[in-house]
Amino acid sequence: MGNPSISLRFTMFLSLSLSITPFALSHNYTKPSPIPKAAPSDLLNLLGSKSQASTVNPSVAKEIRSCFKFLVPFHPTPSIVKFSSRRSLRSSRFDDRSRREEDELVWWPPQSVLELARLAVDSGGDPGAIHRTLDPAIIPIPNVHGSKKHKCELTRTPYGRRFISEELNSYLKFLFELIAARSAAMGLNVTLNRFDLFHGHLFLSFDNNRLGILFHAKEFPAYDEKAFPYNMGYCQIGSNVPYDASMNMRNILWLAPIPSNSTKDWEAPGVLVVLDARPDGIIYRDIIPDYVHIARTIYEDDLGDAVVDVNYLDTGNAMPNYQIFIC
Repeated sequence: MGNPSISLRFTMFLSLSLSITPFALSHNYTKPSPIPKAAPSDLLNLLGSKSQASTVNPSVAKEIRSCFKFLVPFHPTPSIVKFSSRRSLRSSRFDDRSRREEDELVWWPPQSVLELARLAVDSGGDPGAIHRTLDPAIIPIPNVHGSKKHKCELTRTPYGRRFISEELNSYLKFLFELIAARSAAMGLNVTLNRFDLFHGHLFLSFDNNRLGILFHAKEFPAYDEKAFPYNMGYCQIGSNVPYDASMNMRNILWLAPIPSNSTKDWEAPGVLVVLDARPDGIIYRDIIPDYVHIARTIYEDDLGDAVVDVNYLDTGNAMPNYQIFIC
């Protein structure tokens, strides 16, 4: 008969060896660190100055940058061009400008826009400071292409206002027109109407009070039993906007130049960019709330303090007549 103590010792040794071996083998194994979750502020920092962009995790920055589709080339560094290219909007129609002139109007807008951008910073991000630049006159929201017939309320209030500065109002029109003109190259194919692109949300960013507008295109896709079986209410009635891959790019972001908070200089020029929310991208995964994944909606409240809605509505009948209504 064998020695039971030897058999027991062997069994314990074998058991201990099996339990220790995986740990020993894995002791020097370094598990790859997961990519941190992107925050809305990361979007804005990457579109700011180089010093702001450097605060974003490199892995996150790489993924976010892959989702930027610039309607105007991106220049994060201020340049002497700002002094030579700044021009008024009053003397030139949209169709009369060269592509370079349009780019420059985004990088370094007219003086009234720059003053509003500086006011946003100097006021400490006070929405009331922006409100006080609006004309107190109230303008009723018109019946836009049968909207009232279908009980559709397109705007937050039944009336709108405009900025006291006509140049500011003209600049807002310019942005809507520029987005529509350049969107096709991004596969977006925006149309200026009450089902597609007609509004944006003006906000002041949380981190540095930068002035921005988040535009939403494809606002009311047509009901479709297969592609989009969702009832969005009265304003969806009559829509012919298809729900397709272009929904991924319905969020368009304009950012004003960043004024320094200590000098009269500027830290970065303006930006106009489409935010690609494709399902395999980081914006879809981390920035868009799960409950609106189907709509691909980024909310302005996640980027900063919401100030006003900017609406661009066709008030004409036989001939188009687009006007700004700020609500």
